[in-house]
Amino acid sequence: MIDKLEMFIALAREEHFGRAAESLGITQPTLSAGIKQLEGQLGVMLVWRSSRFGGLTPEGQRVLHWARRIVGDTRTLREEMRAARHGLSGDLRLAIIPTALTVAAGLTVRFSRAHPNVRFTIRSQTSIEILAMIENLQVDAGISYLDNEPLGQVTAVPLYRETYRWVCREDHPLADRAEIAWEDLAGLPLCLLTPDMQNRRIVNQNLYEAGIAADAAIQSNSTVVIMAHVEAGDWGTILPRQLAEFLAVGRPLRVIPMRAIRPPHSVGLIAPYREPHTPILEALVQMSRSISDVGEAGFG
Repeated sequence: MIDKLEMFIALAREEHFGRAAESLGITQPTLSAGIKQLEGQLGVMLVWRSSRFGGLTPEGQRVLHWARRIVGDTRTLREEMRAARHGLSGDLRLAIIPTALTVAAGLTVRFSRAHPNVRFTIRSQTSIEILAMIENLQVDAGISYLDNEPLGQVTAVPLYRETYRWVCREDHPLADRAEIAWEDLAGLPLCLLTPDMQNRRIVNQNLYEAGIAADAAIQSNSTVVIMAHVEAGDWGTILPRQLAEFLAVGRPLRVIPMRAIRPPHSVGLIAPYREPHTPILEALVQMSRSISDVGEAGFG
């Protein structure tokens, strides 16, 4: 039944038979047959059907909750048995907000050194996408903001507090400043992340409190695109310290501290609220806790 529950989770996630089948690497008829078999085994209709996917029935919504729980527990059992036989090994899937990708390397490198038989798959996603992927068992854990928007029921371990930097060309009017106040950005052309990124929403909040319209001449969900435009044009951008310093290395750019007007936000590891975790995930949680009290300096 486990494979049928995994099919059902994929269908609920994708809300489309074709896309769900593709995500599982099976054909659409195989998926449809699997869902019908699951309905037969459970004795209820799970999906409203017409010419296309019509949503989950009330019974389907309840089964989805149990499906995630059963599949998650089954994976944990398999991982525990593998760890008992072979030690800590296998795959660990992480989804990370773009602004934390460079910092996350500090954690994954340490973990890989301690557990060389564990392989990582790392994806760059928005904070909202990370929560959905954890809930749908698409990733094992994520790194995201912990205290700016609701997380729901997850295990959370703070890693560092985010501070910001102004990034501009060396010939920019603000390039000679030792520190930048948010108010200093009034009237300047900005290049910022897109509004679906939580970092952009935090930047917008700071700009609003400084009395500045959060307008950006250029928006992108790629920090590479943003930095390329800052280097080539007259725009400036605002990025977390570690990311700004990493992307500016070797470029004719200035990275200048922003004067804080709000308490810094915490960024950290989030994992499913499930006990026990898989052995690999539990080891990652414990390592995160062991370095969380060192703040930004621990990832320098």
